[in-house]
Amino acid sequence: MNTLRNKVQLIGRLGQEPEIVTFQDGNKMAKFSLATDDSYKDKAGNKIERAYWHNIVIKGGLVNVVENYVKKGHEIAVEGKLTNRSYETKEGEKRYVTEIFVHELLMLGNK
Repeated sequence: MNTLRNKVQLIGRLGQEPEIVTFQDGNKMAKFSLATDDSYKDKAGNKIERAYWHNIVIKGGLVNVVENYVKKGHEIAVEGKLTNRSYETKEGEKRYVTEIFVHELLMLGNK
């Protein structure tokens, strides 16, 4: 059952070009937003469509794949775990961020 704990699987499209961050030790990290779609019918029978945006973070060897092959608009499937963090703005406000740390990625198609 441990493999089911904190597991996220999404299929969506990149909302922006991936941001690649290179650290002093040479390691890299990729960050981008991923849009997933959902639709339902309201009480009047009208189809309502909605996009959900997810913050994606990738570290390790998959960063090279993202850097070289994954672009804005591409459809991908990801699997990872849900994480939360907080930070303080310059104005002293505390902000919270939910991210998905990806450990598997599958390219499904182009824009």
